[in-house]
Amino acid sequence: MATTAQLDDFMQGLIRRNPGEPEFHQAVYEVAQHVLPYVAANPKYEREQIFQRLTEPDRIVSFRVCWEDDKGQVRTQRGYRVQHSNAIGPYKGGIRFHDNVTQSILKFLAFEQTFKNSLTGLPMGGGKGGSDFNPKGKSDREIMRFCQAFMTELSRHIGPFTDVPAGDIGVGGREVSYMFGQYKRLVNEFTGVLTGKGLSYGGSEIRTEATGYGVVYFMEDMLARQGDGLKGKRCLVSGSGNVAQYAVEKLIQSGAVVLTVSDSSGTLYDPDGITAEKLAHIKHLKEVQRARINAYLDTYPKAEFLPDRKPWGIPADLAFPCATQNEVLGEDAQQLVANGCRGVSEGANMPSNKDAIDVFQQARILYAPSKAANAGGVAVSGLEMTQNSMRISWSRDELNQRLRVIMRDIHEKCVRYGTGDDGHVDYLKGANIAGFVKVADAMLAYGIV
Repeated sequence: MATTAQLDDFMQGLIRRNPGEPEFHQAVYEVAQHVLPYVAANPKYEREQIFQRLTEPDRIVSFRVCWEDDKGQVRTQRGYRVQHSNAIGPYKGGIRFHDNVTQSILKFLAFEQTFKNSLTGLPMGGGKGGSDFNPKGKSDREIMRFCQAFMTELSRHIGPFTDVPAGDIGVGGREVSYMFGQYKRLVNEFTGVLTGKGLSYGGSEIRTEATGYGVVYFMEDMLARQGDGLKGKRCLVSGSGNVAQYAVEKLIQSGAVVLTVSDSSGTLYDPDGITAEKLAHIKHLKEVQRARINAYLDTYPKAEFLPDRKPWGIPADLAFPCATQNEVLGEDAQQLVANGCRGVSEGANMPSNKDAIDVFQQARILYAPSKAANAGGVAVSGLEMTQNSMRISWSRDELNQRLRVIMRDIHEKCVRYGTGDDGHVDYLKGANIAGFVKVADAMLAYGIV
């Protein structure tokens, strides 16, 4: 761990160069605390200022997106693409549509993506993009027109060997389809420039499930190292979107008891456990009816809805934050630990703030940071890129096996770099250093570029 003086000095310079970007500051701090001492112990990285260079994106593109709504009114949004590092492959990372999208959030996501992609072992750099456009409440035609306008600008900066975006919050199969169709029209090529595509036009099996499955696979590996398993474990899951749904599905398949899901209105708590049948109903509510999660009680009245509350106060063995950044605060972490929680595996990007991470680490529970635990989604995106390049499609079983191997390899890398003298594994330290080393070695090989 870096000394307080080292970290303070480094972070003061970073904040001075990047004012008003708290999410980016938080992401860099989380990595710097482990990477700075490693760099100091390996002078080749310090001499070439590798980590300092990695805190500056290769480039940030910002552009205006004009589109017309169903009433004929002209609307203007702002679009971004943060191309953070292509040291080990084309920029790779999602596109997020949400009204809280800022440059700070996208810089933190692109920074994290660089190390996450490195951990997968696949040749992918890190990037992230998005817009302050919010698809909620918009018609399909409005979303189509916005996606086409967004891609018209973004298409100048991406390509299958340059930058390959994917979906993220607010960008699902529908939005990816509209953007891919516009890109194809603009460049007159059918290339794998986006991942998360439909199966009928170059998409990959299990891409939808991959992030949620991977989060559970990582927890499974952490428990297995301690001679334990998921069967019978009481689990808290936050969120009810794609990642949360498939984390719940894999937990049920593994014999765990899932007690919660949530959305922005509150938490659904089912003390009897969410079964496969109940999960199918949740998917119908969210994807077909576009309903709030409390509508679950109309069919399953024994459950309880906790308005404006997060799941973390409910006693359980394991927690899976799968909603959004900074949803687990210090007091939430204290509640989890006090209630006997033994492990946390992060499905969202940076869902635990610094205070929460400090609580987890001081309690020495199993803590899987998002850059390691939720890498399954981008791993299968990388496999989709491979399939597109080779003009083949792998089966669900083969892709799931490949995903399982990748997640196991990530776990082993974290153990390699994160195991202390007493045998305790600091998975955050392990993920940070393992993700850094591959990128750093590539940067050294290129010289000063």
